[in-house]
Amino acid sequence: MAVVLWFIEMDKKRSGSNEVALPLNWMEGTFVILGYGAIIINTLFLLLCFIFYAFKVNLQMPRWIIIFNIIIFVLQVFFHFFFK
Repeated sequence: MAVVLWFIEMDKKRSGSNEVALPLNWMEGTFVILGYGAIIINTLFLLLCFIFYAFKVNLQMPRWIIIFNIIIFVLQVFFHFFFK
């Protein structure tokens, strides 16, 4: 959600409008904090998966969930640390 709001804000700034995408600053701040928190949670999840895999613990989780989280993690890191 934070990424969507960021793109909307950038689009409004390019068009010369002074309006904000979400007039509730506290809600926009909450979305931003949740966006950064998602990176931390995703990092912990992938780290635990790697540790379990290294010690050959059988995870009762579909492989597509881990692959999807790896893809999302790469996108999160790229957007939050390189794209901005």
